[in-house]
Amino acid sequence: MANVDIRIKQIEPLATPQEVFAQLPSDEATAKAIMKSRQTVNDIIEGKDQRLLAVIGPCSLHDPKAALEYAAKLKDLASKIEDEMFVVMRTYFEKPRTVGGWKGLILDPNMDGSYDIGGGILAARSLLLSIVKMGLPVGCEVLDPIIPQYIDELMSWSSIGARTTESQIHRNLASGLSVAVGFKNSTSGDLRNALNAIKSARQPASFIGMDSKGASAIFRTTGNEYCHLILRGGDQSPNYYEDDVESARLLMEKEGITPPAIVVDCSHANSRKNYERQKRVLRSIIDQVTWGEKAIRGFMLESYLEPGCQKIPEDLSTLKYGVSVTDACIGWEETERIILRSCEMLRKARQTDGSVQPL
Repeated sequence: MANVDIRIKQIEPLATPQEVFAQLPSDEATAKAIMKSRQTVNDIIEGKDQRLLAVIGPCSLHDPKAALEYAAKLKDLASKIEDEMFVVMRTYFEKPRTVGGWKGLILDPNMDGSYDIGGGILAARSLLLSIVKMGLPVGCEVLDPIIPQYIDELMSWSSIGARTTESQIHRNLASGLSVAVGFKNSTSGDLRNALNAIKSARQPASFIGMDSKGASAIFRTTGNEYCHLILRGGDQSPNYYEDDVESARLLMEKEGITPPAIVVDCSHANSRKNYERQKRVLRSIIDQVTWGEKAIRGFMLESYLEPGCQKIPEDLSTLKYGVSVTDACIGWEETERIILRSCEMLRKARQTDGSVQPL
């Protein structure tokens, strides 16, 4: 029989999710802690918990050792601010690419184009297990629709990126995920695709996927009521300002997305791709919250051990430790300073009844 797959060079076997679970199992105490953190995130998105959701961490993870060092620092910081913020570590393993580039730890863990995907899945799950066992919740961007089968029970929050928000596959996937899911506005800055995605993912869906045994299956979902909007700015301008947030809130209410829940991304177009400007965005967010903007439920901050970013060199031994290989991040000292300062501002504005009121 003639080969009809003329562009498939090779097909390799991949361990099933069940086989990976057996190799890297979770435990009952960790599962209970994750369930609790998921509920906390849901309560924040729904407005039952007045704290801010703080999704903080590297643009992407490439070095497990540095990631664990960062996680330990973040866990310590989280304990100091738990009265005002609930911290979820940003643990992104997949990177969408407009043209080309490194696609993340799961797809290319060796960072050399060898695409040891099986090894990447093991590395990612192992790292997530280590972080959640510290007592620090994690959040991931969902890109490949199969990958969640290997790691989703460890997550407490998830996001859908600006380039995939319009994808029906990802909307269906979000409708079945067991965590709150944030949809980013389009790279143009338009909110319509993200709002349509939220409305779509809140409805029941049926789609084809792979189950934990590696078999094709039909998934039928109930819909995800904790989907929310992430403002990340657009090609023409940021969209974190007071007028932008107000417009987004009013549009969500008009579209029947209630209660309106907005998470503001301090990076990307909101910082005009200048990592040092993230503090400006965070300052505006805190100011709006203290003046009574209820729709803002949290923020995202790209942060790592050291500031800036680096290109992936041919000689990987020359990689700088604790420096991002994708988008530039603020360093740890700056992270700690602006987060502690933000919490001081929130505490000053908080009244005796425990809620932030308009000044």
